[in-house]
Amino acid sequence: MTAVESMKQKLGLKDYVGYGIGDMAINFTFASLGMYVVYFYTDVVGISATIIGTLMLFSRSFDGVIDVCVGTLVDKTHSRWGKTRPWLLFGCVPLAVLTVLLFAVPSGVSETMKIVYIFISYNVLMVAFSSIAIPYGTLNSLVTQDQGQREKFNLSRMFLAQIGVLIVTNLTLPLVNAFGGKQVSWVWTYAVLAAIGVVLLLIVFATQRERVHVAKKAKVPLGESLKALAKNKYWFLAFGFFVVWSVMYALTQGSLIYYAKYILGDEGRVGVLTIGYLAPCMVMLVICAKLYEKYGKTKVLLVASVVSIIGYLLPLVMPESFGFIMATQIIKGIGYGPMLGAVWALFPDTIEYGYYKTGVRNEGLLYSGGSLGQKIGVGVGTALTGWVLGWGGYDGTKAVQSQGAVNAIYQIYVWIPVALFVVGIVILCFYDIDKKYDEIMTGVARRNQESGERA
Repeated sequence: MTAVESMKQKLGLKDYVGYGIGDMAINFTFASLGMYVVYFYTDVVGISATIIGTLMLFSRSFDGVIDVCVGTLVDKTHSRWGKTRPWLLFGCVPLAVLTVLLFAVPSGVSETMKIVYIFISYNVLMVAFSSIAIPYGTLNSLVTQDQGQREKFNLSRMFLAQIGVLIVTNLTLPLVNAFGGKQVSWVWTYAVLAAIGVVLLLIVFATQRERVHVAKKAKVPLGESLKALAKNKYWFLAFGFFVVWSVMYALTQGSLIYYAKYILGDEGRVGVLTIGYLAPCMVMLVICAKLYEKYGKTKVLLVASVVSIIGYLLPLVMPESFGFIMATQIIKGIGYGPMLGAVWALFPDTIEYGYYKTGVRNEGLLYSGGSLGQKIGVGVGTALTGWVLGWGGYDGTKAVQSQGAVNAIYQIYVWIPVALFVVGIVILCFYDIDKKYDEIMTGVARRNQESGERA
C-alpha cells in the first residue's frame, strides 16, 4: 500500500450526503444574498442601486477579514467534538435569526435610517455566516486526506448546494406572494427557510467525524503561519482564480432577475431560468469525479471556462427570446458544473502542498484565506451589479427603464462575466498541482511520520 492509498477512509453515502446538506443550508442565506438582496433593497425598500453597491463592497471586504479571524480561531479550537463541529452546533441558530432580520428593514423611517439598518444587519450577519462557512469548509480537510474522497465530498457539497439554490430561487417569490406580497412577507419567507437551515446544519454536526489526526505539536504563531503561506504558490493561484470566479458568480446571480424583468418582461421566470442553469450543472457534478480522475481538475476547469464563454455570449443573438435564453442557460450550466465541483476542492490540495513544502499545517488559515477570496469576489461582483446599474441610470421605482439602464443590464449579464472567464483561463495555465499531487502526498506522509517519531 502506498502512502497515498493509506490515507483513504472507509466512507459511504451517509458521509457524503451528511456533509453535503450543510451547503444546502448555507445557500439559504448565501444564494439569497446573491440572487435577491440587491433587488430587495432597490425594488422593495427603494434604496439607490449605487448606494447598495457601495455598501455591499465594504461589507463583503469586512467579511473577508472576519473569515481570516474565524479561520485562525478554528485552528486553535480543541473540543470533544473536534475543531470544526462545535462551530456548527452553536452557530446555526444565530445565523438563522440574523438572516431573517436582514429583511426586517424598518418602514416609516428616513432613508438614512434604513441605510444604517441595512449596514448594521448585513455586517452582523456576515460575522455569523463566516462562523459557519469557514468551519464547515475546513471540515472537508479533516474528514480525509485522500484527494479522490475529498473531491467526492466537494461534489456532494456542490450538488446539494444547488438544490439549496433551486429552493431559494423557486420558492422565495411564490412564498413572498403567498404571505401577502409585502415587505414583511420577505421576513416570514426567510423565517421558514432559516428554520430548515438550522435542522440541516445539526444533521451535519451529527453525521460527520474529524478523522484526520495530525501529530500534536507546539502552537504555530500567526506570523509563522503567514510566512508559510507566503511560500505556497498554489494557494495564491487558487486564491486569484477564486476571486475572479466569485465576481463572475455574483454578477450571474445578481443580474438574472433584472434581465428577466426588463429584457424578457417577467421577473417570475427567474426560477425556471435557474432550473435551466442548475439542472445540467447538477448532471455534470455527478460525472465530474471521473473527469477529474482522468484529466485532472485544471484541464477540466479550462474546458469548462471555454464552454461558459460560449454560453454567456449567445444571448446577444436572440436576447428577448425566452426559449433561446433558456438554451443559453443550459450551456452555461454545462460549463458551470465542472467549475463548481472543482473550485472548493482546490484549497484542500494547497493545504497539503503547504505542509509538504514548509512543515506548517494551518487548515483554518488557508481555507479562510480561500473564503476571503470568495468574499472579496462576491463583494466586488455585487458592488458592480449596483454600480453598473447606477451608472446606467437604473431606477427600481420605475416600471420601464431607460436605454442606458438596459445597456447596463447587458454589461453585467454578458460582457463583464466573459472578460472574467478570460482572466481565469490565464490563471489556470499556471496551476499544475495535479501533476505533482502523488509526490506531495508522499512528502506529507513522511512529515507525519517524522512528527510522530519526535512526539
